[in-house]
Amino acid sequence: MNVAAIPGYRLGDPQLPKSPLTPDDLATLKVSLLFGDDDIAALRKAHGIVADQIEDILDVWYGFVGGTPHLLAYFSDPATGQPVGAYLDAVRKRFGQWILDTCRAEYDAAWLAYQDEIGRRHHRTGKNATDGVRAAPHIAMRHLLALVSPITITMKPFLAKKGHSAEEVEAMQAAWAKTVLLQAILWCRPYTRDGDF
Repeated sequence: MNVAAIPGYRLGDPQLPKSPLTPDDLATLKVSLLFGDDDIAALRKAHGIVADQIEDILDVWYGFVGGTPHLLAYFSDPATGQPVGAYLDAVRKRFGQWILDTCRAEYDAAWLAYQDEIGRRHHRTGKNATDGVRAAPHIAMRHLLALVSPITITMKPFLAKKGHSAEEVEAMQAAWAKTVLLQAILWCRPYTRDGDF
């Protein structure tokens, strides 16, 4: 997909505020997560495996969110309780690109700035602003972190579809889990007080 056609997609946008995290902050966080060069290599391999499965992956994730009322509420109009279709559609486009970006992330200043932006989009300071919608005004941090589990567990069958060895699949799955947790941690920064993160 042409990223210019994805509403609200801003990875690499020089207008985004810089993340307050330094490269050293990110490096130590990666060490804490046991995330290294082998994981980056595994993610690069995963990119080629999942690139043509994005819609199928999103169907699984959207099926989970759509079938879980307390999660679907975050995409719904608080007055009517009805899901906001345009919002779900816009987020789906960004989510699909996020899968690809996650597999080929550079972990540089532009990537850090976009992680901060994604965090704001879940937090009351920025929720709904990107898409100009009226939906739940804030996503609880506990659910932001809890979604690491389904987004990680459900990826394994897709990584195993192209005939790679069990060891390769395990390595890709482990790398995916680490980078998804890394990003979820970074998305939590807007939820914390200065000095607490």
